[in-house]
Amino acid sequence: MKIIIGKYEASIYPEGEGFTGAISLGFDATGKRLRVKRKGKTKAQVRDKLREAVEDLEAGIKTEVKYSVEDAVNDFLEKGLKGKAKSTVDNYRSLARKNLIPQIGAIKLKELTADYLDKWLDERAEELSTRSLRLVHQILERAIRQAQARDRVRRNVASLVIVPEGQEGHPSKAMTLEQAVKLLEALRTTTEFRLSAYVVLSLLAGIRTEEARALTWPEVDLKARTVAVYRSVRAKGDTKTKRSRRVLKLPKKAIEALRAHHRRQATERLQAGEKWQDHDLVFCREDGMPLDRWQVRREFQKITTLAGLGEDWTPRELRHSFVSILSAHDVPVEDISDLVGHVSTHVTETVYRHEIRPALTKGAQAMDKILKRQSRSA
Repeated sequence: MKIIIGKYEASIYPEGEGFTGAISLGFDATGKRLRVKRKGKTKAQVRDKLREAVEDLEAGIKTEVKYSVEDAVNDFLEKGLKGKAKSTVDNYRSLARKNLIPQIGAIKLKELTADYLDKWLDERAEELSTRSLRLVHQILERAIRQAQARDRVRRNVASLVIVPEGQEGHPSKAMTLEQAVKLLEALRTTTEFRLSAYVVLSLLAGIRTEEARALTWPEVDLKARTVAVYRSVRAKGDTKTKRSRRVLKLPKKAIEALRAHHRRQATERLQAGEKWQDHDLVFCREDGMPLDRWQVRREFQKITTLAGLGEDWTPRELRHSFVSILSAHDVPVEDISDLVGHVSTHVTETVYRHEIRPALTKGAQAMDKILKRQSRSA
């Protein structure tokens, strides 16, 4: 059966249990005949596929028929995340490999439809948190956008769907003053944990966990009792915002913890000998190499368990606790905003809306007074 599709001559013929269609595209430079083939159960299906193939040719689309969602996602993970922080890349890869690739990866990219995505996202919303669901959709949308830029697909169907609300994620919480004191007391009575000072500094100064992991000794002045927060483990080493670059006065307990940590690290350096990798980091592994967030999280949960607070805590909740304790003891939101490095009080009130209360004094001085008051009443 001969037919004309656009400016091309095509033929459809029975093959196997269905039909095959072929379009003649002429000949290449070597004289080899160029053909595009499509298969289907009916002649109508084959005709539609041939028509789509012609439209792709005329639009400059050059995707192989077998190019799948998995191929597009893998291409994006390999080429589309340049300059991103390692933690971001690892998170994207994990989400893609647990959610996208096993479930819709086998679908041919050109056959993926908005209707199918709508249904799939609704199903995933029954298991994933809203944040995870949005990230999964974002990965897919950006993967298809990259495929578009490389003439592999004509439109981005992921841009045509609305992401539903997922399940409630793990809500961040803050320690009470009593819990914070209990944590500090547990750390005071043991030398078991290498990251004791990390926990004390994060709790009493409110620095972000990615800022603490990037902190170097030249940025710590034990005599002046200050720490300069200039960097983080984010992409390119920048802090989250320009306002995040700040110099903080530290409470006495934080200075005591850092001095003890400095002595401990000096011993570790001697024991490591030539194996020590000197990055001048305040908080690092036993060989001087940078910590990752999972190492910090594991040790922190051991510390909270020892303190009788349970293991359902994350390092970022130390910052939440810092804000909550200061707010509960009359520190104004303007001062808290400066201390945590936010661009405005609106950001502080939005991010820490459950922790912020009406307030009056300043960071390190206030924390010293609060802890002193607590120890007297104990």
